[in-house]
Amino acid sequence: MYTHPFDQSEYRQRIKNTKTRMSERGVEILLCTHPANMCYLTGYDGWSFYVHQLVLVALDDEDPHWIGRGIDANAAKVTTFLTDDHIHPYADDYVQSTSKHPMDFVADLIKQKGWERRAVGVEMDSFYFTAACFASLQGNLPNARFEDTTTLVNWVRNIKTEQEIAYMTQAARIVENMMRVGIENVRPGVRQCDAAAEIYRAMVAGTPEFGGDYSAICPMLPTGIGTSTPHLTWTDTPFVAGEGTILEIAGVSHRYHCPMARTVHLGKPPKKITDTAEVVVEGLNNALDAVKPGVTCESVERSWRETIEKHGIVKDSRIGYSTGLNYPPDWGESTLSLRPGDKTELEPNMTLHMIPGVWLDDWGIEISECFRITEKGAETFCNFPRKLFVKD
Repeated sequence: MYTHPFDQSEYRQRIKNTKTRMSERGVEILLCTHPANMCYLTGYDGWSFYVHQLVLVALDDEDPHWIGRGIDANAAKVTTFLTDDHIHPYADDYVQSTSKHPMDFVADLIKQKGWERRAVGVEMDSFYFTAACFASLQGNLPNARFEDTTTLVNWVRNIKTEQEIAYMTQAARIVENMMRVGIENVRPGVRQCDAAAEIYRAMVAGTPEFGGDYSAICPMLPTGIGTSTPHLTWTDTPFVAGEGTILEIAGVSHRYHCPMARTVHLGKPPKKITDTAEVVVEGLNNALDAVKPGVTCESVERSWRETIEKHGIVKDSRIGYSTGLNYPPDWGESTLSLRPGDKTELEPNMTLHMIPGVWLDDWGIEISECFRITEKGAETFCNFPRKLFVKD
């Protein structure tokens, strides 16, 4: 039996909040193609985002509409609260067709509802909204006015409810165990792929109290010179004594993520690595201390930057971002960033991943924390040593 992760009342509040933002933007119809936004508004949860699908929200319709491939319609019936008249499957000959497009079907539904002259919001820069999607909608709805609403729902998602926080807390317990398993398996002679397999087992198995889920980003295990860049995975070669390995992973509960990064070194590390690790931890601590409601993203980043600059370290990339509910290929929410120029004010129950990694020519360090903003400041989800791990 499928158990819904949230009460229907929570979905209703999310829809209400989304409609408020739509009204503020002058948008009457919202087409959500990002799977996280579809899940957030309706509960829809399926690995079907490799074909075109969406959730449609209309200001004058109480419930959203799910539109997707015919064989996925029952998934909408199982995982959402929507009634059958708000679930619209398209025929399978739309899939990978060269003569028609699933957005043709969407446009036909919009015309059937009499909405073809309305202001339509589309997620122009979403991973799953293609140029062909937009061309189909424009061609079929010549009297509609299109607005870019790429992050409209994302910004609604920024403030978490207590139940969302509870799932991220569960994810934290999972990632703590994943990290322990990962560090244990980074040993000379162990193949990188075997370490990744153990991390995956811990991720999916979860804890005796609650199981885990797959993460939106696969485990990152750059090793050796690979630590000079953050987004390498693993190979089938063994770990080597005298080299470092970065573990960037996330525990997941009901699609809610809690990421964490740590760095392991096999054998005594060079002084430049130990010194840099200490600076990274110092800067991370200072940035976390700077987190308060009403403080801007850029001011938090400034606390980090001023710390590392005293030690002669320069980092150009951002040091953090909002995180929570998501699907591949990213666990970030594509909203606020901890970097210069982002004047977004932090609010209670925003959740962020602060990852002030330092990547140099042939080595790097990552030590991160996922945290919740409370009235008092930053409250980290995980309880795990914040240091460079050295294994003899």
